[in-house]
Amino acid sequence: MKGKNARAFPHFLTKNLMNNVNFASDILRHFDLDHVSTPYGNGHINNTYLVGTSPRFILQRINTDIFKDPDGVMENILAVTSFLRAKIVAAGGDPLRETLTVIPTNDNHPYYRTPDGDCYRVYMFIEDAVSLDSASSPEVFAESARAFGKFQRMLADFPAEKLHETIPHFHDTPDRLRIFRETLAKDPVGRAAGVQDEIRFVLYRAGEMSTVTDAIADGSVPLRVTHNDTKLNNVMLDAKTGKGICVIDLDTVMPGSMLYDYGDSLRFGASTAAEDERNLDKVRFDLDYFRAYTEAYLEALGDSVTPRELELLPFSAKLMTLECGMRFLTDHIDGDHYFRIHRPNHNLDRCRTQFKLVADMESKMDQMQQIVSECARR
Repeated sequence: MKGKNARAFPHFLTKNLMNNVNFASDILRHFDLDHVSTPYGNGHINNTYLVGTSPRFILQRINTDIFKDPDGVMENILAVTSFLRAKIVAAGGDPLRETLTVIPTNDNHPYYRTPDGDCYRVYMFIEDAVSLDSASSPEVFAESARAFGKFQRMLADFPAEKLHETIPHFHDTPDRLRIFRETLAKDPVGRAAGVQDEIRFVLYRAGEMSTVTDAIADGSVPLRVTHNDTKLNNVMLDAKTGKGICVIDLDTVMPGSMLYDYGDSLRFGASTAAEDERNLDKVRFDLDYFRAYTEAYLEALGDSVTPRELELLPFSAKLMTLECGMRFLTDHIDGDHYFRIHRPNHNLDRCRTQFKLVADMESKMDQMQQIVSECARR
């Protein structure tokens, strides 16, 4: 399994888990484990460590600043993985490789809370598998589509309404627009005057932002289990075959629309440039990657996709990209409190990259719709 956030350790974790073996051992003994742990992975949210030699495990500190209800997070993960495990076993698959396995504490709790209030969980490590931060070809990108499509298909009959909303209004684009307007009105650090073009870009498209939430409300788009962080590196690929085997990082699994997952995958994976690229001439939406992903995703979904979802697939890629760019712009105007920055105007650079992608998608929307129609007929 790919770990998260081996880069940005809080000071006390750097001291305790990297240098104080006794502290790590004290946590691990609550899982009946006694191994050396080392930082692992490159995620942005949770602190992650690789534990042991054979078998190996993943130890994670749950970031309760973001996930304020760790009980709800773990209840979601256990419910979804248990459901998936039954489907995988019935299909003759290997549940230890095809879904996450939570290791309970000695008192059968899904995580351990320290006296200081920090929350730690343990997963089985998925051996002989890799994750990639970017796709070297449309074929590699398509493997993530198959994995996420299969994830959706297997969970199509899961009662999504029973899941906790681990981050309220996460992909509620109208609510993101409300927050943007409120932040703009306050302009707390005086940056609005310098980003008028970007502000107009958002407000010009404000009328489109409720399309998916309205469709969920009127029932034309079903409420589903959604992953909500469908980047390529949240799919484990078999190290030998390169085939997608397991969807990981389930903290944001909650009720929503599969359009969120599909759209966000393409926002991230079909861009020709990094998310914070400053040279916007390098930023394009790659239709070859779009076609490869869409074909594989619909193939994996089978007949579980509805006509309205199919109709909105191209738009969802634009919507998720617009939402992300709006969030970057909101944080820039607000003074960079949410997204970690590494240089001045970093969130503004990210915003402009997303908006360039939106504009390119708009110019290619007819082609995108044609591709979806062709893929759906196969």
